[in-house]
Amino acid sequence: MKSITPLAPRLKVLNREQAEAIHNAALTILDRTGFRMEHAGARDILVKAGCKQGDDGWMTMPAELPQKALASAPRTIELFSQSGEPAMRLTGDNCYYGTGSDAIFTLDLTTGQRRPAMLDDVRTFARLVDGLQHIDFVMSMANPKDVDPENIYVSVFSEIVKNTDKPVVFIADRGEDIAKIHEIASLVCGGRDKLKQKPFLLNYSEAISPLRFPENVVERLIYCSQHGIPLCFPSGSNAGGGAPVTLAGAMALGIAENLVGLVIHQAVNPGAPFLFGPNVSALDMKSTVVCYGCPEWSLTQAALADMRDELYGLPIWAYAGATDAKTVDAQAGAEAMFSICTGLLSRANLMHDVGFLEFGSTSSLEMITMANELIAMCKFFVKGIPVTDETLALDVIDKVAKGGPGSIFLTSDHTFDHFMTSLFLPSLLDRSRFDSWKSAGTEDMYRRCNMEAKRVLKEHDVSPKPAEIIKEIDKVVAKSK
Repeated sequence: MKSITPLAPRLKVLNREQAEAIHNAALTILDRTGFRMEHAGARDILVKAGCKQGDDGWMTMPAELPQKALASAPRTIELFSQSGEPAMRLTGDNCYYGTGSDAIFTLDLTTGQRRPAMLDDVRTFARLVDGLQHIDFVMSMANPKDVDPENIYVSVFSEIVKNTDKPVVFIADRGEDIAKIHEIASLVCGGRDKLKQKPFLLNYSEAISPLRFPENVVERLIYCSQHGIPLCFPSGSNAGGGAPVTLAGAMALGIAENLVGLVIHQAVNPGAPFLFGPNVSALDMKSTVVCYGCPEWSLTQAALADMRDELYGLPIWAYAGATDAKTVDAQAGAEAMFSICTGLLSRANLMHDVGFLEFGSTSSLEMITMANELIAMCKFFVKGIPVTDETLALDVIDKVAKGGPGSIFLTSDHTFDHFMTSLFLPSLLDRSRFDSWKSAGTEDMYRRCNMEAKRVLKEHDVSPKPAEIIKEIDKVVAKSK
């Protein structure tokens, strides 16, 4: 049989006409409504590039500037492990999952109780992610209560790199923070040049919707551009909150805000790596919280993937594996699976927030552990169905069908050769018979995830950083206090 390329299942929600309409609306926002830029240096850059500045402090941007910036930004962003091995190639159909940041609460692994997040939780989450196959990168998962708020991001980053070798998406508050984080990352890699050649970190910075760009946010943007640190710049253009309640309008606003960041970023250093995409969720009209388990966020990030494919070409930022539930229950599993599956089906490139409960306020080790299995399940689905002589198995069918009594597929060599790759074999999802499940203790999914998280933390060994590097990292952290 000739080689047949399998059709991988794919989700699309926008056609080109829709994508162009949203893009043109974003350009109209920048040219007509404009934006407030609070960073003086960025204002100078924008005016020099061709933007206009009004007496009221608002700026407007002509359409050719975003088009030029989109053309100069790279189509691929390469991230490596901290030890220098290829880890994440953000481009095209490649998809990667990771955790979130800044949760103020966590579910205690021992007691199950919701409590304030501490610095030790940052260490624990990093160690767990390091041992989970389908979680590709680490974020802090905590805004630790026991750390001085002035030094929180430097302290958090130092603990992450001590407890995982995987890539890190990090937060910073101001240029001073990001400079120290850059120093720590350079120590890990053996110098700034080596870090630039094989970056393992990506900065997350946010504009404020609608259309406000604070000085400290743009300061980080410029620093990352100057030093070649990969960066994403999503705004909070959430439908009904920071943006119009209609998803098309919310997307247009968020994309406009992204384009402002991209124009500054590429003007400072053309070709610097920029991960595109706003966060467009929905403000719940009853509770007034920004939803993490809603279908709107999954729908808009699928739309953004279409805009990448139709117009932009840049790798995109997205989310998955989070919930508005307060514990790891049926709602948590349903909402996490929906976003994980739709993110993968739409081929979003970098998906964060895996493991969040309570609309991003609470982190959970069990939730990450469950999501790791759900991601594996979705990855199996999107591979599609290989069709070859071997998988059609005509000779096997003939042999078993004509084999007489006792001839079954279960005992055939073909089954033993292929069942590990042809079937999805879960480790946490329970498929045992009722009596076996009952005799094993009637454990539900939460309990199995709790036990698995404890097992990984106990058995998985994180590759240690050299003692001299740890000493130098601690010196940088000490200087921040």
